[in-house]
Amino acid sequence: MNISLKGKNALVGGSSGGIGKAIAQQLAESGASVTLMSRSEDKLKKIVEELPHDQGQEHRYLVVDFSDFHGYRQTIYRYFEDHGVDILVNNTQGPAAGSALEKHTQDYQEAFDLLFKTVSYTTELALGHMQRKRWGRIINVASVSVKEPLSYLALSNTIRAAVVTWAKSLANDVGPYGITVNSILTGYFDTERIAQLNAKKAEQLGISEDRVRADMEAKVPLRRIGDPKEYGYLATFLASDQAAYITGTQIPIDGGLLKSL
Repeated sequence: MNISLKGKNALVGGSSGGIGKAIAQQLAESGASVTLMSRSEDKLKKIVEELPHDQGQEHRYLVVDFSDFHGYRQTIYRYFEDHGVDILVNNTQGPAAGSALEKHTQDYQEAFDLLFKTVSYTTELALGHMQRKRWGRIINVASVSVKEPLSYLALSNTIRAAVVTWAKSLANDVGPYGITVNSILTGYFDTERIAQLNAKKAEQLGISEDRVRADMEAKVPLRRIGDPKEYGYLATFLASDQAAYITGTQIPIDGGLLKSL
């Protein structure tokens, strides 16, 4: 199966590293013109230079801070004044780890702004172009924790679950326009985020980070942590014409980690 996204414009959040970068790279390899978003301009510049341009793509980047919704809203609004997006990948950094007993109302409000408001607002701006073209792909980077909550990620568990149910509702409304909306439930992937979480867990438990990682791998039926490239393959398929009949789903990519159906 040959996936071609030539002539498509993609906007990918959190794409200066990890999963977001891997998605951006694979979309570009399939022919899409990609706009990267993150806080690190130096990293974004380097990635734009590295992305393939052999199919006539024009790649660019936006410097944004997802944790500052007011500032993010101004930047992304200006972007959509001049650009249309065919493929939107909603992805931000995760909120701070911690249990439900450690978090307070303000923490949940900040996580809501970070994980939900940025997603819903960006999608709102993107939909006009998609509806006019009667084609669009909205892909939300979520987590397996919306099905099986992780005790140390109370904020992520809560708000990402809201994103997934919102996405299911949205899929019903935009389906007649040829727009699909899907959420990817992320398992353990070899990223800076997972390294940070492992470091905190190692400190709390008084064990080495290598031990934390080994225990994590042992929980996965495939006995390994995922490669971000594998995530990029799934996202690119969902962005393609070949996935035109897939919408309103929540697809785990976790090496079999989830125990529930």
